[in-house]
This record gives sequence, structure tokens and C-alpha cells, in this order.
Amino acid sequence: MAVDWLALFGHFLVFSLLSIGGAITVAPEMHRVLVDQMGLLTDAQFNASIAIAQASPGPNILFVAVMGFQAAGMAGMAVTLTGIMLPSTTLALMVSRWGHARREWLAVRAFKAGMAPLVIGLLVATAWLLTVQTPGKGHVLLTVASALIVWRTRLHLLALIAIGGVLGALGWV
Repeated sequence: MAVDWLALFGHFLVFSLLSIGGAITVAPEMHRVLVDQMGLLTDAQFNASIAIAQASPGPNILFVAVMGFQAAGMAGMAVTLTGIMLPSTTLALMVSRWGHARREWLAVRAFKAGMAPLVIGLLVATAWLLTVQTPGKGHVLLTVASALIVWRTRLHLLALIAIGGVLGALGWV
């Protein structure tokens, strides 16, 4: 059992370092490890963990705690949350201090500008994973339509979330 805990902790240490743009950007890889490789969660549990945590008030990282709890109880929650938080928090603190002191350097500005497309791509991959695993039809179309509405109109994102909640409560999606 110690090897499983160590492996789980090790995976989340790596996820932490890869999670440019937030932990949600490595959700597809978390799915591969937790569902496909280790068999600790089902597809439904994985999707529910993200949905529950995102609907709850608080930081977005809560989904990692919920997944860890569903996979292995309180100990699983502690292992996954510590693994995902420790490296990225330490690295972010060090890099932000260094970058702030050199914020006018061309290389620092170019790095920041180059990270934006990477983060967008990771978020699209996460949206795709969560959309195609949802039972029913039309979820991909609904996801694309929502993204286009947010991008091209002034309609607030919270309005779309409220509309989605009503449609879900009615059983239409």
C-alpha cells in the first residue's frame, strides 16, 4: 500500500509542475492516472468531483481534494492536495519574486505572452475531456456555443452558468 500512496503523491507532484494556468489544465492527465491507470475512480466519479468542487465556493483547486477523497478517503485527500500544492506554490513564489524584479526585461515579457496560448490549449483539452465523457448528445455543441457566446458577446459568464443550471435542473442537458 505504501507504494500506491507514494505513486499517487508522485503523480500529483508532477501534475503540480505541469499545471500552467491552474490545476484544472492537467485534468485530462489526472483522468488518465486516476481512472485508466490506477483505477481509483470511475469516469462518473471523476466528472462529479470536478463538478462538485467547481460549484462550491472557494478555490478551484478543491477538485483535487474531492478526487483524492473519493479515491482513498481523508488520506487520499491529504496526499493529492499536498502533492499538487507543494511544488507549484514554492515555484510560483520564487519565480514571481524573480520575475517582478525583472518585469521590464524583454525575455520576461515574451515568456508571459507565450504562455497565454499554452494555457488556452490546456483549458480546451480539459473542456473536451469533460464534454465527450458526459452521457447524452449535444454537449460538445453546447460547450462550443457557450465558449463563443462568452468570447463574442457581453453576456456575463455567470448568466451562462445560471442558464446551464436551469437547463440541467429541467433535465434538458
